[in-house]
Amino acid sequence: MNAAPSTRYSLLVRVQDPQNHAAWLEFLAIYEPLVYGLARRKGLQDADARDLCQDVFRAVAKAVREWKPDPARGTFRGWLFRIARNLLINHLRHERRQTRATGDSDVLRLLDALPTNGDEHARTIEFEYRRRLFQIAARGIKADFSAATWQAFWQTAVESLPVVRVAEALEMSVGAVYIARSRVLARLRERVQQIAGET
Repeated sequence: MNAAPSTRYSLLVRVQDPQNHAAWLEFLAIYEPLVYGLARRKGLQDADARDLCQDVFRAVAKAVREWKPDPARGTFRGWLFRIARNLLINHLRHERRQTRATGDSDVLRLLDALPTNGDEHARTIEFEYRRRLFQIAARGIKADFSAATWQAFWQTAVESLPVVRVAEALEMSVGAVYIARSRVLARLRERVQQIAGET
């Protein structure tokens, strides 16, 4: 999971059909939490963040047929988050105009807090995207393993607990904990690649 996964092209083709509800559900499961999280980190309240998500995905639905993979123009994820960032800026500017009469400068501070450095913004988005892929993949494979195997993986790889301590708590040998963690990690990498479309 070292290389950043790209959005599965087959999913992008399927979401070009607004009637393909399964594709849109899968697409939203991956991206809606990322857009929502971005909005909340920039200070929007829950309802405003949800409204922003609707606006972003409405814009994506209208424009996704025009998007074509082109390394020179960047990734799909970059395109999606430029839309999100632009709509977020528009929302904050709208709020700024409405709050001038009150003298409230919170919105101005929020607008100023938006990253001007695209690298910082891209790193945040990439981290959230990878975290979301991990969550989806982990949920999808958890039932494939025994409770002890899953706990050996989770406690050592995710919670970073010492292997010896986990082995004692789960009444497993140290070697069995390493094997369990390795098996789950291998399956997790495979599932992330399936979700991201890197086979």
